[in-house]
Amino acid sequence: MSITLFFLEVKNMTWIYLILAGLCEVWWATTMKLSNGFHNVFWSIITVIGMIASFWGLIVASKHLPIGIAYPVWTGIGAVGSVIISVILFHNQMNWVTWVFVILLIISIIGIKISAR
Repeated sequence: MSITLFFLEVKNMTWIYLILAGLCEVWWATTMKLSNGFHNVFWSIITVIGMIASFWGLIVASKHLPIGIAYPVWTGIGAVGSVIISVILFHNQMNWVTWVFVILLIISIIGIKISAR
């Protein structure tokens, strides 16, 4: 395997880990709500597992990406995902202004990804 191919594979895997870590961020935020303030033991355990997975993915991704890139993408995925889940699962109402800012956040995440090449 050439060095260039290896670098591209590592870079792609780094982004995959970062995206998965962001999705785990959504997972633990959602299950924390389901844990009812950590009073439900089952959902509390699931929340902690999600937290560990999320932080682990960020740690792995930050080995190959600057933290100034990895952290905003990680939190952005968590924020956007949490808003979407709260609307779908918990039937929270969002006004159009909120959706505009969610869309801006998505555009920002994509912009960070593109500029990190």
